Amino acid sequence: MYRGDRRRKEDQRKAKQDAKRARKAERRESGASGPEIEQPASTNGRGPKEFVWFSPSNGRTVTTASASLPTVDGVDDWMLVSDTRTKPGP
Repeated sequence: MYRGDRRRKEDQRKAKQDAKRARKAERRESGASGPEIEQPASTNGRGPKEFVWFSPSNGRTVTTASASLPTVDGVDDWMLVSDTRTKPGP
């Protein structure tokens, strides 16, 4: 019983590898890139700008669309963690 399960799993793994090789060869022939190579449309520099803020006292993060501090009751210790304007583009 155990030996049969191992063979079945090995056959499934080989079939998956063969399908992957076939997709890769098809992309190579057509000149198209696979989904793992393409970049999402929003990362081409024309997407919305986002700012990530961190509050050490609450241990939470907030994402905002503007560079102004987030307005949350009782929390005024926000630190800017990431700014999409400063990230290098491709």
